[in-house]
Amino acid sequence: MELLVTAVVFGAGADDELSVHAAATRIDTPRRAAGVLRPSTVRSLGASPRGRIGRVSELLYLRDAYLRTFSARVTDVGDGAVALDRTAFYPTGGGQPHDTGTLAGRAVVDVRKDGDDVWHVLGAGGAVPPVGEEVEGKIDWERRHALMRTHTALHVLCGVIWNEWKVPVTGGNMEPLSARMDFEFDPLPPGFGPRVEELVNAELAAARPVAVEFLPRDTALEDADLIRTKVSLVPATVPEIRVIDIVGLDKQADGGTHVRRTDEVGRIRVTKTENKGKGFKRVRLEVVDG
Repeated sequence: MELLVTAVVFGAGADDELSVHAAATRIDTPRRAAGVLRPSTVRSLGASPRGRIGRVSELLYLRDAYLRTFSARVTDVGDGAVALDRTAFYPTGGGQPHDTGTLAGRAVVDVRKDGDDVWHVLGAGGAVPPVGEEVEGKIDWERRHALMRTHTALHVLCGVIWNEWKVPVTGGNMEPLSARMDFEFDPLPPGFGPRVEELVNAELAAARPVAVEFLPRDTALEDADLIRTKVSLVPATVPEIRVIDIVGLDKQADGGTHVRRTDEVGRIRVTKTENKGKGFKRVRLEVVDG
């Protein structure tokens, strides 16, 4: 079964950024991997189709972002990288960087989606687990949780700006506890930075539940909030759409990892606003403890 994991606001665009211009994709993300071999290159150098025993069947983070350890079976091997039949590692895409951690005791330094495979690039040293071997994976929780807090903060920012000014987001990117987002303001309202920071922090403190839902396509296409975020751009071949619902504030199709309640984020600080041109204003923020 196909699940939508990136769409519109948090859609995978050029350079793995958030981009409304990318419309919606299925599970695939861009194949660029700065500083490491591309998964497609890894496979062409070292993997043998005859040695494969299956494809990724379960993306565990889609339903449980708090899962820190898991077991899986190696389904393919490349030059210093492995594909698994199931994984809790989030691969770079939709503006959210990949997870890190360990797999079979070796450091996972990059994670990329390539077709039906999630490739886990391993750090130097030690043998690569062979096809068919059962391995244990462990997520670097500090990094994962920082990204979860950041991602949810960005959804709150989107909801606040839409509800207060009716201005849509056009793109952005994030790192652990810092991010930027672009909006169609022209111009920015006076006193925007302090005002939006105040409003976002009030919503974070409100401890709104953050629900993960999987909706039938027809149901999603009738939801007014999802229509606003252009859920209709999701390919017709995708029957079920993953939705992140910050209850009472923001709802959008999304494939990233999030916290369970907004107060888990902490607070945000608007560090800079930038004028990038007509209808193109950038907001930079950092996430801090509450």
